[in-house]
Amino acid sequence: MRCVIARFPFELTKSGVLESMKGIKPEPGTGESVTIGRRRYPVKQVGQVVTRQDRRDFSAAEVLRAMTQLGFTCRTLPEAAPARILSSLQRASAMLGTPVSV
Repeated sequence: MRCVIARFPFELTKSGVLESMKGIKPEPGTGESVTIGRRRYPVKQVGQVVTRQDRRDFSAAEVLRAMTQLGFTCRTLPEAAPARILSSLQRASAMLGTPVSV
């Protein structure tokens, strides 16, 4: 499959990615990840190994898109819940230790 990562075209195949990642230990990470074989790798690590480019040269979204198209299981970060905005009365009440419900 032809894909563009960091403005460079790459011909990637599922077997080629599996071969590239063979013997590579996953780095610890809490962000987006790709499951290759039985291991879960950070997206940027996979992109670096597969493209042989510096991690700063491409985005995680580019690698996620390519890995998804190849059929790998990708996990993204969950959407953050919007922060609850407190009124000045609620903030003062919380600082005193007695929350006021409105």
